[in-house]
Amino acid sequence: MKAKLDENLGNRAIELFREPGHEVSTVFGQNLGGTSDEDLIGTCRMEERVLVTLDLGFSNVLRFPPREYASIAVLAYPHLIDLDTIRERVRVLLRASEREQLSGRLWIVEQDRIRSGVRYSW
Repeated sequence: MKAKLDENLGNRAIELFREPGHEVSTVFGQNLGGTSDEDLIGTCRMEERVLVTLDLGFSNVLRFPPREYASIAVLAYPHLIDLDTIRERVRVLLRASEREQLSGRLWIVEQDRIRSGVRYSW
């Protein structure tokens, strides 16, 4: 998987992607901090990368139709987020990516499951 970690994840999840051999870049690493959501997802589309984010705005399928992108993975979280929660959500996503194709889908990653891996085609 080729992934881009949004700025709200910082560098906290890089090694979780790199350990099993996934290619990962970060918003900060590419000096994209503060860029608009549209520019960020456009960069992900151009690079054919899965956007991994905590930003629930990316779960709006009308604004960001999943079929137009490599994929969008929103890591759902309880009211308080901590490093262990992020690691847990990333592991759930990585396990799912071994079984299913992420391309063109919106993934809402919860504690022990993927709530939505639906391919939207409208």
